[in-house]
Amino acid sequence: MSSISMILVVLVAFLAGVEGILDEFEFHQPLIACTLIGIVTGHLGPCLALGGSLQMMALGWANIGAAVSPDAALASVASAIILVLGGGSDEIAVKSAIAVAIPLAVAGLFLTMVVRTISVAVVHQMDTAAEKGNFGAIELWQYIAICLQGLRIAIPAAALCFIPSEVVSGALQSMPEWLTSGMAIGGGMVVAVGYALVINMMATPEVWPFFALGFVFAAIGDLTLIALGVIGVAMALIYLRLTENAGAAAGAAAGTGDPLGDILDDYE
Repeated sequence: MSSISMILVVLVAFLAGVEGILDEFEFHQPLIACTLIGIVTGHLGPCLALGGSLQMMALGWANIGAAVSPDAALASVASAIILVLGGGSDEIAVKSAIAVAIPLAVAGLFLTMVVRTISVAVVHQMDTAAEKGNFGAIELWQYIAICLQGLRIAIPAAALCFIPSEVVSGALQSMPEWLTSGMAIGGGMVVAVGYALVINMMATPEVWPFFALGFVFAAIGDLTLIALGVIGVAMALIYLRLTENAGAAAGAAAGTGDPLGDILDDYE
């Protein structure tokens, strides 16, 4: 990996860590993080496949109360770097990277706890600055706290970049079949849970027909992902337009055809 690629990888990792808190540009999502690392390292195809698989797993990860979900940002960035360093471009290499990503996501919880513990001291500094009316200091400490979240992912990413590719490749190849297969099965179960959560959120009579049509269109082999995306956007626009027309028609039916008279009737 070249020096420029390393710098760009660390930058992507930093943005992924920051977005794990901000949730504005979604750089911490596995599909985006792995794709960006694939672009800056020249391994777009394998990293995109890895990101898609990890994204399905991340659908079932959510923070519930004080229970913190596995760290999707660290899992995505670290597994993508390991995949690139291993030089793997086939399906077996992607599966090995997925198997590595799951324990990395759990290990990322330790780094999350460390950063949040440090953030407690940052909050106290902000309270002190607030008592003095120093808004500049408050803003500065806020940036420091956010940068800590970025460094939480950037530092491990930088450390991984300096590991020789031969070591990473040998470690991936030495993984036993039972481990990679078992982690793949476990990952598939996590995907099923995440997909079930998504279906539960969209389980409405208005959406079910589009859900069924998606499987029908996906079965057509001649349709590319771009074509499926165009179909999805077109169906969404049609649905929104029909909904607006139905609402307008209902409003017109409720009125008398005399707008001023309808307004006056509302005041009676």
